[in-house]
Amino acid sequence: MLDPATRLRYLRILLRLGGTLLVTAFFAVFLPGDWMASSHENLGMGEFPRRPVVDYLARSVAALYGFHGILLFVVSADPAKYRDIVRYLALMNLALGVMLIGIDLHAGLPLWWTLAEGPSVIMVGILLTILNR
Repeated sequence: MLDPATRLRYLRILLRLGGTLLVTAFFAVFLPGDWMASSHENLGMGEFPRRPVVDYLARSVAALYGFHGILLFVVSADPAKYRDIVRYLALMNLALGVMLIGIDLHAGLPLWWTLAEGPSVIMVGILLTILNR
């Protein structure tokens, strides 16, 4: 078992790594539509549906991910102070990971996407739970 100081250090690192990854989603808010379409097609997902609701959802989800990343940075500054928020983040990562697996399967995303996305979010939830003890 890790001592409390080591767990806290690892928790800060995990939160900051997650925050760094998620903040990069802000770039997708401003991504040209042609780049989105090209990425979509290059990932083997077929033709990108160019509809207002698709554009809106892609950009608004990217913004939400970015704001979530900022929250992780705020919490990483003092995880002991924000212990309840870390617990919430852990539980929501567990729930979101399971939901993403279901959403990915329902949406017909490639298997590699489903196996990479949901389980990794679940693993972050597990690590947050362990490190927040």
